[in-house]
Amino acid sequence: MTQTTAATPPAVSTPPTARRRRPRRRGNAARTYLILMALAVLFAGPFVWLVLAALKTKAEWVTIPATILPEDPQWGNFTQALTEINFLAYLGNSAFLSFVFATLVTLSSAAVGFAFARLRGRGKRPLFVLVLSTMMLPQILTLIPTYVLFARVGLVNTYWPWVMWGLAASPFLVFLFRQFFAAIPASLEEAAIIDGCGYGRIFVQIFLPLSRPVLLTSFVLSFTWTWGDWIAPALFLDPDQTTLSVAIASLYVDPHGNPDATVQAAAATLYVVPVLVIFLFAQRYFIRGVVSSGLKG
Repeated sequence: MTQTTAATPPAVSTPPTARRRRPRRRGNAARTYLILMALAVLFAGPFVWLVLAALKTKAEWVTIPATILPEDPQWGNFTQALTEINFLAYLGNSAFLSFVFATLVTLSSAAVGFAFARLRGRGKRPLFVLVLSTMMLPQILTLIPTYVLFARVGLVNTYWPWVMWGLAASPFLVFLFRQFFAAIPASLEEAAIIDGCGYGRIFVQIFLPLSRPVLLTSFVLSFTWTWGDWIAPALFLDPDQTTLSVAIASLYVDPHGNPDATVQAAAATLYVVPVLVIFLFAQRYFIRGVVSSGLKG
């Protein structure tokens, strides 16, 4: 009997070009990570400096040259920030205004974006260009005329201006929703029309559920806009109804009437934390919403 041996497959050699590409890819990945780390440090630097300032004593704050790390961290600055003013009441004002505005402007912008994306009408394209052109107007230019208008109708020192702004939609958010809705296949809309659905029902039952990433993106963006706004609450609201941003800037003072910088820094740190938490939990949907809104023009 003849004994047969299994044939071994020939060794596959890696082409020289592939061997040269691997070090290049690793080098590009390393450079990319270094750039991202440098950008992360750059963007996180101000917040880290704010936290360090909140832990310093008043003497360390005015020391020249400035010290980076506090010798004895003053955790009591955070306690003083919470007790020196009615912190929770001002925090509630900020949360209420931000939530109301974010909810209203998200829904109104979604409706306008749906109309621009799916409805047909004469002059729709020039009107859309006109809406986008309003983004070039700085908000500070329209603030005083808006204040005069609201003052004449008796809406100053109330929260109604934020309701009106929310119902008026945002040009940037309208653009986001319009881009997203334009990328949805027309077959869904046609099938719903055949089944007897009107455009209102199509918008509520089909397009809104599909646009959850963009809805969340819009809500987070508009929430942070109102949460971080200082000018409008300082102009439209009295001290009892104002937001936390105005309270932090004006109410933390020492016995001589000078700003208490370290306590202000502690209050500002607490003020930033809710937005950071919201963004950390929503960042996956936030990025998905921004990316998906640019799929189709």
